[in-house]
Amino acid sequence: MTYYQDIFVHRPYLEDMKLKDFPESPAYIIDELALERNLKILKEIKDQTNCKILLALKGFANYKTFPLIKQYLDGCCASSLWEAQLAREEFGLEVHTYSPAYSADEIQEISHISNHIIFNSVQQIERYKDSVGNKEIGLRINPEHSETEVELYNPCSQSSRLGAKLSDLGDLDCSAISGFHMHTLCQKGADALARTLEVFEDKFKSYLPQLKWLNLGGGHHITQEGYDTDLLIKLINDFKNKYDLQVYLEPGEAVAINTGSLLCTVLETFESAGTNHAILDISATCHMPDVLEMPYRPDIRDADEAGIKAFTYLLGGTSCLAGDCIGKYSFDERLEVGQRLLLDDMSHYTMVKTHFFNGVRHPAIYLRDKQRDNVLLRDFSYLDYKNKL
Repeated sequence: MTYYQDIFVHRPYLEDMKLKDFPESPAYIIDELALERNLKILKEIKDQTNCKILLALKGFANYKTFPLIKQYLDGCCASSLWEAQLAREEFGLEVHTYSPAYSADEIQEISHISNHIIFNSVQQIERYKDSVGNKEIGLRINPEHSETEVELYNPCSQSSRLGAKLSDLGDLDCSAISGFHMHTLCQKGADALARTLEVFEDKFKSYLPQLKWLNLGGGHHITQEGYDTDLLIKLINDFKNKYDLQVYLEPGEAVAINTGSLLCTVLETFESAGTNHAILDISATCHMPDVLEMPYRPDIRDADEAGIKAFTYLLGGTSCLAGDCIGKYSFDERLEVGQRLLLDDMSHYTMVKTHFFNGVRHPAIYLRDKQRDNVLLRDFSYLDYKNKL
C-alpha cells in the first residue's frame, strides 16, 4: 500500500525545532503532525475492515490531544476506574474497561461510565454480572500462546494471572457475555497476530458463533515502519466475516510511537575509572522507566552507539538511584554543561509512568502544533510533588 509508504517517508518529527530556542528544559514535546500521521494509518485500517480502534490509555493518555485523536478513533480502553473516568470526561466516545480484578465499591461506578466491562475470569462474571446493569460484558482469554520474549511484558507466561484459559471456562454461560478480549502481543507484527489467532480459533471456535465482538487487544505495531498492514486487514476481515463479529483493536504505542521527544540539558560532566559521565536534568527511573524495565534504549539526536563517534559518555539522571542511567552514547564533540539533547520516541509509556521519586523536577509537557508553535499543555511545581504525598 503506497499510502503507508508515503507516510513513512516523512517519519522524522520535530526536525524543524531549534533546541536552543525552546522555552524550557526538561520537557516532553509532542508533535501534532506526527500524531496525526499515525492516526491516519489507523483510520485506513478501520476504513478497510470496519473494525473499531480504541486508544489504550495505559500507553498514552495526554487528554489535551484527545480532540484530535477522537476524529479518527472510536473511544478508549481503560485499566482502572480513574482511566475510565478520564475517557468518559475527556474523550466521550466508547469506553471499554478491563482489570485483573475489581473492588466491590468501584464496580458500579465503572459500570456507569463504561460501555464494555471485561472480566478476568468466569468467577468474576458470576460475582458481578448482576451489578453492571445492561452493560456489555466480556471475558479476557489466555490462549496460552506466547509471542513476547520479555517476561515482564508477557501476558501468556506459564503462570500468568491475566485471562481465562480454555480449561478455566468450564460451564461458561455465554448468554451472560457478549465478547472475548485477548491481549497477547507487545510490539509485534501482523505475523505474530496470525499465529496467535490460529491457536485461539482452534481452542475457542465453539464459543465464537455465540459472541457479538472480539477484542484483539494491543501490542500491534501498526504504525511502525515495515508493519504488514495488508496481512492485518486480511486477518480482521477473514475473522469477522467467518464469525460475524465486530472486531476491536486497542493500541497505545501504535497511536503515539514516533510522535514526541524528551528535551533535556547537560548539568555536569566528569570522568570516573575511565568512564566519562554526563548528568542530565532528567531521570530514567522518574521520567522513562521503560529504559530500566524493558529494557528500552531511546535514540538521541546526533548521537550514536558507544565507541562509534569520538566521545562516549554514560548518561545518567539526577536521582540517587545508582542505576539511574540511560545508557552509553557517543558524540562528535565533547558534551558541555548547558548543552541540550533530544531523546526520541518519548511519548508512549513515559508521561503515563512518571513519578516524583527524590522530588526530581517533572518535565513540562508541550505540543508542537500543526502551525509549529510550541504550546504549553502542562507545567509542574513543588505543590504537585507535595500534594502527591
